[in-house]
Amino acid sequence: MQTTKTMKQTCSILLAASSLLWSATAVAAARPRYGGTLRLAVKETPATFDPATLATAGPAGLSRLVFETLTTLDERGRPQPCLAVSWQVEPGNQRWRVLLRNGVSFHDGAILDANAVGASLRASNPNWKIVASADTVIIETDTAEPGLPAELALDRNSIFRRAGGKIGGTGPFSIAQWDSGKRLTLKANDQYWAGRPFLDSIEIDFGKDYREQATLLDLAKADVIEIAPENIHRAQAEGRTVINSEPSKLMALAFAGGPTSEDEAHARAALTMSIDTTAINNVVLQGGGVPAGALLPNWETGYAFTFPVGGSTEIAHQERAQSRRLTSWTLGYDASDSISRVIAERILLNARDAGITLQLASSGATDLRLLRISLPSAEPHVALTELSKALQLPGPKFSSSSVAALYSAEASLLQTHRIIPLVHVRSAVALRANVHDWITFPNGEWRIENVWLAPEKP
Repeated sequence: MQTTKTMKQTCSILLAASSLLWSATAVAAARPRYGGTLRLAVKETPATFDPATLATAGPAGLSRLVFETLTTLDERGRPQPCLAVSWQVEPGNQRWRVLLRNGVSFHDGAILDANAVGASLRASNPNWKIVASADTVIIETDTAEPGLPAELALDRNSIFRRAGGKIGGTGPFSIAQWDSGKRLTLKANDQYWAGRPFLDSIEIDFGKDYREQATLLDLAKADVIEIAPENIHRAQAEGRTVINSEPSKLMALAFAGGPTSEDEAHARAALTMSIDTTAINNVVLQGGGVPAGALLPNWETGYAFTFPVGGSTEIAHQERAQSRRLTSWTLGYDASDSISRVIAERILLNARDAGITLQLASSGATDLRLLRISLPSAEPHVALTELSKALQLPGPKFSSSSVAALYSAEASLLQTHRIIPLVHVRSAVALRANVHDWITFPNGEWRIENVWLAPEKP
């Protein structure tokens, strides 16, 4: 008799097994059942669900329900097989041989082969030299890439196929309907290589603010909603079933360019130390994160606590005293995010105490901006590289794959005085009681291909 475990393999048995170790993020039950529609409400409004674009297609983990990658990462950031079953590297870490999984089909029935994989990877990595041959893909890079298996797990390296004006992948769900920025309906892939998912379909409503989402959950019109970091403790106190990540989403100030003089570098250092990040986290975010002095969170690297955080008026004044020019900058923030405005106002007051003038602006070009950036990978070297791209910082230089080399590369980025980390915040969801086996990884990524719905209680 076929067991549930046999029927419900995912991209990697190792991934499914290791996810159990992080029990705080999973709601488990003993007897899964097939059928039903999972209804999600989210705040983002993605304009496209096309993996060939670099735009985020909704919350982390959503796109991989449709578009899979050659590898996937477990909750500790370790590469595991997915569409690739193995990989080998030649000395020098510049030439990789990737063996593809057999028996995988796209949603339109076309067989996954090396040519299709090569076409997808070339679209997202024009600098790679890719050779497709039978069931093998050879990837050559300009520089040493010891972390390539982890990089292959990024959403931008999803494998897809275009045919007849439609786009499809190999994942457990296919696109049934897409209304740009408003609604996405996914249907179960009966021919999925790892076994049909339990759910019949998933419906995602985009563009719902947190209050709207809470109303939908209370009216039983949504099964899963997002919880703002500042409302996590309140939602738990109200008796909601809440699953949250580790502090992983970075809130930071990003300058448009580097300092033009030593005076300006001291002024930026003064601004960094003037900001009371502890108060921002405890008061504004209600403990929904942790103060940050580093780009990457401490749970991912183990060394983030060694970078100083802001909130030292004495050091801020010392740095400001070394700058001989009056400093005035414009600070931009997301006008649609009320919390961002409150944080921006606090930063303005902190800066004023250090002798720095900031002017708030909700639109137009500014000297620096308040940003929120999701952690792009659970593997720290890949995460730092991708964060640098998102922040338009110089690419980090790793002398090796060691933690010491990672620390050195991150310290060099911070010494450019172009980025001021503020807080790493948690992401969270609230579930209805009938939703089971939802998994949120420490970096906030959703792993929901094995979710199932229990019968509604009368």
